Amino acid sequence: MKRLAHALAAVALAVAFNLPAAAQTRWDLPSAYPASCFHTENLQQFANDVDRATGGKLTIQLHPNASLFKAPDIKRAVQDGQAQAGEILLINYENEDPIYGLDGVPFLATSYAEAYKLYKASRRAIEDRLAKQGMMMLYTVPWPPQGIFTNRTLDSVADMKGLKWRVYSPATAKIAELVGAQPVAVPVAELSQALETGVIDSYMAPGATGYDSKTYEVIKTYYDTQAWLPKNAVIVNRGAFDALPRPERAAVLRAAAEAEKRGWKMSEENTSWYYDHLKQKGMAIIKPSAQLAADLRRVGNVMLAEWLKKAGHQGRQIIAQYRSLQ
Repeated sequence: MKRLAHALAAVALAVAFNLPAAAQTRWDLPSAYPASCFHTENLQQFANDVDRATGGKLTIQLHPNASLFKAPDIKRAVQDGQAQAGEILLINYENEDPIYGLDGVPFLATSYAEAYKLYKASRRAIEDRLAKQGMMMLYTVPWPPQGIFTNRTLDSVADMKGLKWRVYSPATAKIAELVGAQPVAVPVAELSQALETGVIDSYMAPGATGYDSKTYEVIKTYYDTQAWLPKNAVIVNRGAFDALPRPERAAVLRAAAEAEKRGWKMSEENTSWYYDHLKQKGMAIIKPSAQLAADLRRVGNVMLAEWLKKAGHQGRQIIAQYRSLQ
């Protein structure tokens, strides 16, 4: 009887080891933005959709507000496999390749319709760059149009000289250079503190950033210049994606397509919401004067010419395609 019991136990153990296990995979997805940001809310919905579609076989743990990696480190973390996925602001990486900085060129695309056409014209080139670095792009969502937060009266670009200007990308650094502002590098997670301590006294961003960072507690004026609509991209390590079973890969791509569609809509709808709530907090939303608008467009023309020089033939092709979609 003992021999029979041992034999049965051995058979049961062998069967257990040979049964196909319900494989479960966990991804980390760092983001630089607070949980209250619409980008982060959209990311969380994306993660929830993946979890539901895969029956929990793939779970994505979101790490907002630079809690896992600081903003400049997220792309490298995904590329090296320290995180399986991540959210990045594409224009932050223009120094790696000018293609990443295209939607940071001021006044090239100033509306959601134009921004989407620019995305269509440049998406393949962005995907190719990421592929060469072992990554793929899941989806993008734009920020609302960029304006200027400052307590200084701006009637022209000359009035921007000497501003302690927050820099978070090559584009914002170049603007500082062209208008004579003092550039100060400040990541989004440290924005509130930099304002409170006087490290900076101005910056260019959408109303969403001003509201989420409580800029209205320090700065009372926002110039609605609608300079550009930079995109956040959600990227994934190609090896991590390819390691998923086919059904999970399909679920990720479906959820990403929905997140992109939902995110673009959220961004546009939230623009007026943020303006209304900034006003409720005591901030004045001002349209730029004709002189300031003209001056800023000249800055944009200089930056576009420089971008085209750096991007070469492919850059000229992208701009030509974008203009053909107008």
